[in-house]
Amino acid sequence: MKLFKNVLNGIKPHFEQGGKLEKLYPAYDAFETFLFVPDHTSQSGSHIHDAIDLKRTMFSVIIALLPALIFGMWNIGYQHFTAIGVEPQLMDSFLYGALRVLPMIVVSYGVGLGIEFAFAISRGHSVNEGYLVTGLLIPMIMPADLPLWMLAISVAFAVVIGKEVFGGTGMNILNPALTARAFLYFAYPTVMSGDKVWVSLNNQMPVDGYSGATALSDAYNGLVDKVPSLLESFIGTIPGSASETSALLILVGAAYLIATGIGSWRVIISGIVGGIVMGMIFNYFSASIESTNYLLKINPIHQICLGGFLFGVVFMATDPVSAAQTNTGKWIYGFLIGLLGILIRVVNPAYPEGIMMAILFMNVMAPLIDHYVVAANINRRMKRVKTA
Repeated sequence: MKLFKNVLNGIKPHFEQGGKLEKLYPAYDAFETFLFVPDHTSQSGSHIHDAIDLKRTMFSVIIALLPALIFGMWNIGYQHFTAIGVEPQLMDSFLYGALRVLPMIVVSYGVGLGIEFAFAISRGHSVNEGYLVTGLLIPMIMPADLPLWMLAISVAFAVVIGKEVFGGTGMNILNPALTARAFLYFAYPTVMSGDKVWVSLNNQMPVDGYSGATALSDAYNGLVDKVPSLLESFIGTIPGSASETSALLILVGAAYLIATGIGSWRVIISGIVGGIVMGMIFNYFSASIESTNYLLKINPIHQICLGGFLFGVVFMATDPVSAAQTNTGKWIYGFLIGLLGILIRVVNPAYPEGIMMAILFMNVMAPLIDHYVVAANINRRMKRVKTA
């Protein structure tokens, strides 16, 4: 690392004010602070710079994502070999999945960071660190066989329309990763919905009688015998997006985020509680509703282990920029995400992955929630002043 430091120090004068490449200083600064803790100092006021800057915070989220990512690579291969009638082997499955996911990660970072660098240079400010996580999240919530050019378009849309037009990291009102997924869902619905998109077939024919339908699709259509068990859903050996199927490893990531203070435990807990409550409500009324929709009757714990519910609650809803900021607001925000996520999933077949729409809707509502929480606190204080 000392060699890299010496090289960077040697070329730094060319990027500083007065140097030949001073307009490209944001790009240089991005590489330097990516590799080393920045040596920035306060110029005025009583401020202290912590060693844990935003880039290091983002790396903590990436560490929390790694278990689900690694498992997701293996599961893609496992589902593929199962579909074509070949006995899945551990390394074969992992390598197959890695060859599907890694190019998506490269494209996501290449396109996204390229746009981020262009905006940073044109505006003369440092490169936003938020894309370090967004660039990994986007491939993790996409189908494994998604064409790379579609992924590139969705990334460009998410970065430009979902974030940069609002001012960049810290100013966006929607979660950028979910913005990319929503864009693809409405622009290219055939690659984001249906029974054949969630298992990577790579132009190979599946065995006779094989169905690539997700657990949510089978449950909605009343195919109870095809719905995976609670254990399978919890471990994650089911079809789905690249890395959102394993509830176990998502909860491991959640524990890490909470332990390090990076993720909001209030949003995570309230989101899970909201999903369970809505599942219990459907269970209670299912006896009086004539429907083949098995999602009405499924156990609430099983319900939240299916689809991308937990992944969305843990890694998307907790986005500190687009989430509620007040402590009380976080409880309300998370609870409504869980509630709406299960509600949309069960009653609207057009949006089986209701957590995406629930989070985006609550992103928009988060400022309103905070407004009323703050207003309520002000009113209580004013009443105490009048009483005194």
